[in-house]
Amino acid sequence: KRNRMTQETRSCQSCKQNFVIEPEDFAFYEKVQVPPPTFCPDCRLQRRMTWRNERTLYHAKCAATGKDMISMFDPENPRVVYDRDYWWSDNWDQFVAGRDYDFSKPFFVQFRELLEKAPLPNLANSNVINSDYGNHNADLKNGYLVFASFGNENISYASGAVDCKDSLDMYTAEKTEQSYEITFSVGLNKCSFCYDVDNSLDSSFLRACNNLNNCLGCVSLKNKSYHIFNQPYSKEDFRKEVEKIDFGSYKNLEAFKQKYKEFIKDYPRRYATLVKSVNTTGDMIMNAKNCKQCFDIYDTIEDCKYAIHATKMRDTYDSYGAGLTELLYEGVDTGIDSSDCQFVIYAHKCRNVEYVYACQGTDHLFGCIGLRSKKYCILNKQYTKEEYETLVPKIKKRMDEMPYIDKKGRVYKYGEFFPAELSPFAYNETIAQEYFPLNKISASEKGFDWKELREKNYHPTLKASELPDHIKDVTENITKEVISCAHADPSTGGCEEQCTGAYKITAQELQFYKKFNYPLPRLCSNCRHYQRLKQRNPFHLWHRKCQCAGTHSENGKYQNVIEHPHGNTHCESEFETPYSPDRLETIYCGQCYQTETQ
Repeated sequence: KRNRMTQETRSCQSCKQNFVIEPEDFAFYEKVQVPPPTFCPDCRLQRRMTWRNERTLYHAKCAATGKDMISMFDPENPRVVYDRDYWWSDNWDQFVAGRDYDFSKPFFVQFRELLEKAPLPNLANSNVINSDYGNHNADLKNGYLVFASFGNENISYASGAVDCKDSLDMYTAEKTEQSYEITFSVGLNKCSFCYDVDNSLDSSFLRACNNLNNCLGCVSLKNKSYHIFNQPYSKEDFRKEVEKIDFGSYKNLEAFKQKYKEFIKDYPRRYATLVKSVNTTGDMIMNAKNCKQCFDIYDTIEDCKYAIHATKMRDTYDSYGAGLTELLYEGVDTGIDSSDCQFVIYAHKCRNVEYVYACQGTDHLFGCIGLRSKKYCILNKQYTKEEYETLVPKIKKRMDEMPYIDKKGRVYKYGEFFPAELSPFAYNETIAQEYFPLNKISASEKGFDWKELREKNYHPTLKASELPDHIKDVTENITKEVISCAHADPSTGGCEEQCTGAYKITAQELQFYKKFNYPLPRLCSNCRHYQRLKQRNPFHLWHRKCQCAGTHSENGKYQNVIEHPHGNTHCESEFETPYSPDRLETIYCGQCYQTETQ
């Protein structure tokens, strides 16, 4: 062990940019017994994301039974994919693809060969009922095109939903019911078009609000009722104003969106959303302690860094979609009573495992795929405890002596996550395309695989532009139509948002629109998902200063409504924020923002 008491600056072998490794980082790497990374945090995140396909689904057949199924794996690629129920059964030999370790080949070459032969589950779902069209879900009933969600019922077109019911079109929402177009919000009922809103009822078009009731078009407001554009109304006048707008009309709805966008643009934004968190940096975090550069944290994490979309974990670095775990490093979709896992994908209830994919309830595995309730295995072959403990150190040493080198010349020794070029998914099939969007040319330049869109086997019967303006004019026959997405119109110049080209309106969906008076959407579900993604901040932080100049913002766009503790002088607070310096929003520190919204 080396005693590192100071930070080190290193050059990323992928993007060539410098990145810093802090003393506490070295301490963590020594704790989990891995070498420091050679990729920067952003490149490590992008690489992990290339191994997670959430939204790209295919019609396929089970390789064992021939049963029709929905799969996240393209059936044209050389993979052995089983229907999930069959995969979880005892009707097949888990060691069917097992092999001896070959010291004449790089480890990752052998892992790729195993990945082409070891049976994989078609979807990463558990306990889902009437919810075949979705992926990475648990405890879901009556879900349609739902992804990366937990504990939901009767929801559609959602990603990152937790404990939600009877709602449509959500991105990272929790405990929300009868709501529509919700992003980063908790505890809503009968709300729509909300971003960063908590504990509110019967309201629409809100941003950064809390505990509102019957409010419309408000920003940075809390504990209020019957407000429109932050101005109070009587109950009767509020009802009259809302009725005038009539959101059942698509034309009216779009006009209001533009009016609201103009209204909120000059209001100051808080530098980051950190709720009940101590010594923590990042954004959209709840109940964190001693965590750095973390994002989208649902609850209770401690001593973590570079964690995204996580809950209830500690001592973890570099994860996406993790929870109920500790001592995790470089993991995707991992947790649920797990510990001491490194370089893992879709691994639950696992302990002391490294370089595993789709393993469940395992202990002491190295380089394994698709194993359940197994111990002491290497490349899907069973060993005794003594044999395992003797062989693994030799493999790690050989990984350093004979590293894998990808097609861009990047070197993968022991301690690096799986190379992106070994992923069973093309770049534009994965969430990497959502958060690090590329086109085919730029993806190829960076060494990522790209999948060409296949010709669809359906033909649109109706253009989005031909839909009735008002929901009251829509009949049940609309559920029989195949609607061309507005982004699929050649006049728009094409779409790079994983557009499906066309979409259908389900009977359940139509009933929802009519009940709550919303017009039919003009975009497919993927393009709508991307519109919500555009609202969020990136998974990156910049060091900035508060833009409060005393009585107003330093850019002159906002006049403070109350005196701040620093008086008429410029606020001296500095912070880490996901708002880059070139953005136009006015950014206030936590104290200045709180003063303006108290």
